[in-house]
Amino acid sequence: MEVSEAIGIRRSIRRYKKEDIPTEYVDKIIQAGQLAPSAGNLQGREFVIVRDTATKEKLSEAALKQRFVRDVPVCIVVCTNLPRTKSKYGPRADLYVVQDTAASVMNMMLQAVDLGLGTCWVGAFEESRVSEILQLPGGIRPVAIIPVGVPDEVPDMPERLGAQIVHYERW
Repeated sequence: MEVSEAIGIRRSIRRYKKEDIPTEYVDKIIQAGQLAPSAGNLQGREFVIVRDTATKEKLSEAALKQRFVRDVPVCIVVCTNLPRTKSKYGPRADLYVVQDTAASVMNMMLQAVDLGLGTCWVGAFEESRVSEILQLPGGIRPVAIIPVGVPDEVPDMPERLGAQIVHYERW
C-alpha cells in the first residue's frame, strides 16, 4: 500500500470485530512507532501493550467510559519519557516529548491501516488514573491510547477545512 493511500483511507474506528490481532502485527505497529523521528534521536517515548481484559476495562473507565477501548483485542498506550529528553533539552523537552509521541502515534496508525486494521487516537482520559492502572514510573506520562483491531465500520471521511487553513509567507 502506498503511504498516500493509507493516509487517505485512515479513519477513527470505534467499532471492532471480535478477532484477535497476531503478535507479529502488534510488533510491526510498535516498530513503526519506534521509527518515528524524535528530538535529538533521544526517543522520548514508551509503549505499553495491553491485551488483558480487566486492564482494558479499567482503561475504558479512565477514558471517559469509551467502551471501544475495552472491546478491542489490543490497546497500545503511548507515553512520554520526559527524563530521557530533558537530559539534553531542559524545559523545552516538555514540548519535544509530546511531539515525539505524536509522530509515533501517526506512524503506528498508518502501519495499522497497511495491515488491514483500524485504530482510534484516544486522548480523552484521566491521565492520573491511566498512570495508576499501568503502574507507570515517575517521569513517564500517558499521552494517547490507541485501540487496535479489525474494523467493524468504515466511517465516511469527515469534511476538512482545506484551503482556509493554509497560509503562505504570513497570516
